[in-house]
Amino acid sequence: MKPLIGELPQKAEEDETEPIESEAKPKVQGEWPSATLQHGQGKVKPVGQPYTKTIVVPKTKGEEVDWIAEHFGGDEHIDYAVYVVDDPTAPFHPPKNKGHEVMVYLSYIIDHYYNLSDVNIFMHAHQHAWHNDDLLGQDAVEMISRLSAERVTREGYMNMRCHWGPGCPAWMHPGTVEEDINKQEETVLAQSWSELFPLDPIPNVLAQPCCAQFAISKERIRSMPITRYTFYRDWLLRTTLSDYISGRVWEYVWQFLFTGNHVVCPKEHICYCDGFGVCFGGEEEYDAFYKRYTEREKLEEQLRKWHELDQKFHEHPEEFGTELEPPEPGKDLELEGRIKGIRAWCEHTLQKAKEHGDVAMNRAKEAGREWHDGDGF
Repeated sequence: MKPLIGELPQKAEEDETEPIESEAKPKVQGEWPSATLQHGQGKVKPVGQPYTKTIVVPKTKGEEVDWIAEHFGGDEHIDYAVYVVDDPTAPFHPPKNKGHEVMVYLSYIIDHYYNLSDVNIFMHAHQHAWHNDDLLGQDAVEMISRLSAERVTREGYMNMRCHWGPGCPAWMHPGTVEEDINKQEETVLAQSWSELFPLDPIPNVLAQPCCAQFAISKERIRSMPITRYTFYRDWLLRTTLSDYISGRVWEYVWQFLFTGNHVVCPKEHICYCDGFGVCFGGEEEYDAFYKRYTEREKLEEQLRKWHELDQKFHEHPEEFGTELEPPEPGKDLELEGRIKGIRAWCEHTLQKAKEHGDVAMNRAKEAGREWHDGDGF
C-alpha cells in the first residue's frame, strides 16, 4: 500500500533493494561508478493488470494545483505528491528552494525510494502551458490521462513532450564559451558535468525535448542506489550556480542519468502513438497532419494582426496614409473561413488518430515493435 500524501514513507519490508553503504561522493574515484548504465527493456504487466502511478509536482504557495485532485483524486491507482518549495511547514517540501523543479524531483526520489509507484510522473504545477503537447491541447490532464504506463515500463524513461523544438536534435553543446541568451546554462555545462559525472567524458552534445517533464518506471529509478540521488541533491545544495542556472543545467541531463544516452529524441509520431495513443498511421501521415495544423496557426496569427490593424484604423485613422495601409476589407472573413475549414479537418483527423491508437496492434506497428495476438499496449 502506498503512503498517504503528506506522510514520509517508511522502508517497505518486502523490498529487497538496498542502497550501497557509502558517502554521497566516495573519496576514491574508482568507487564512483560511471553513470553510463546498460538498460534493457522493462517487462510490462499482464493485460488488464493495473499500474500504480504518482504525479510529482513542485509548486509555490501562490500556485494553484487543484486540477490534480479534481481530475485524479478519485482514481485508486493514481497518487500525487505536491511539494511546496517556499513553505517549510508543508507536508512535502524540499530542503531548500533552489534549482527549480530539480530539487523537488530528487527529493521525491529520495523520500520515496522504497515505496515508489510503478510509474512516476514528474510535472510542473500549471495545467496548461506552451510546452505541453500540442495535439493533447497543451493540457497536463490529457497528457497524464493518456500516458501509456506500458511504454514507460518498456523504455524506463519517457519525456512527456513529443515535439522536438526546443531541445532536439542537437541543443546543448557543453564546452561552448560564447553565451546564447536562449541557453544561458550552456557555458557552465562542461564544469557541471565533470562534477556530476566525474568518470564520464564531457559530451559534444546533449539533447532531448524540453522542458523537464517526464515519466520514469520504478525499476529504472532503482537501477541506481539512493546514495547517487543524495549526491546529486547535495551538489545542487552546494553549487554556487544560481537557482535558475542550476535548474537549467539539469534540463538536458535527466535523459543521460536515466538512459545513459546523451541524445534522446524519439520520433514525434512514435512518441504520440506509443506514448499517448494518438496514431496517424506513420511518419508521413503525421507530417501531413501537422502541416495542416501549423497552417491553421499561421492563419490565426494573420487574423489576429488584421484585427489589431482594424482597431487601430478605427481609433486613429489619421495615422494611415501612403506608408501605412488600412486593413483589407473582407480579409477577416476569408481568413475565418479558411481557419474554420482546417480546424474541422484537424479535429476529425485527430479523433480518428485517437481511435486508431485505441488498438494495441496499431500502436506496436507504428512504433516498430513486435506484437502478438493477446498482447496489450
